[in-house]
Amino acid sequence: MAERRALVTGGTGRVGRAIAARLEAEGFRVHAAGRSDGDLSKAADARALVERAAAELGGLDLLVNAAGEGFLPKALEDVDEADWDAAFGATAKGSFFVTQAAAPHLRSSELGLVVMIEDVAAYQPWPSFAPHSAAKAAQAMLTRVLARALAPEVRVCGIAPGPVAVERGQEERRAAETLLGRIGSPEDVAAAVSYLVNAPFVTGTSLVVDGGRLLKP
Repeated sequence: MAERRALVTGGTGRVGRAIAARLEAEGFRVHAAGRSDGDLSKAADARALVERAAAELGGLDLLVNAAGEGFLPKALEDVDEADWDAAFGATAKGSFFVTQAAAPHLRSSELGLVVMIEDVAAYQPWPSFAPHSAAKAAQAMLTRVLARALAPEVRVCGIAPGPVAVERGQEERRAAETLLGRIGSPEDVAAAVSYLVNAPFVTGTSLVVDGGRLLKP
């Protein structure tokens, strides 16, 4: 197989870096995009990023939408418009416009895969993270909408991590939220991306990587 090419948005964050490293180890050439590569809440910046990455890599076979903002606990009465815009900007709007721009490149690839890095917050009501939960729910719906829109040439899948990038000092509390009694790691998410790369009959669904977090009350 010819060398494969991937764009990872949010590629300078903890999860994005792990995904980029795993893909490189598996033979991909990777453009790991961070904030300096543009504001993905703006459609023009999203399109420009894709064109730069495709030009640099000579095309695209895989897109991983891992960029996101607005993961900040706030009481409902304290949420303002800026919080809402931050959460939806890169997460939902950015995922859509980056994928829209990448679609022609992915359609011409033998792999042709988009992976949305969602969150278990998309499937659970978290009152202290209302904008984030809503934005991730929108992104999870995009997984399904885009899978239908881009089939059969392009597969679109989601990965919904639980506690895999935990702040220092929060490990014990977050581990107690899972059925397995431990936290995960960014590498667990990267392994799930690798699985989807090699699962050509999987599309339009999300793989939950949460240690059983969704099943806890």
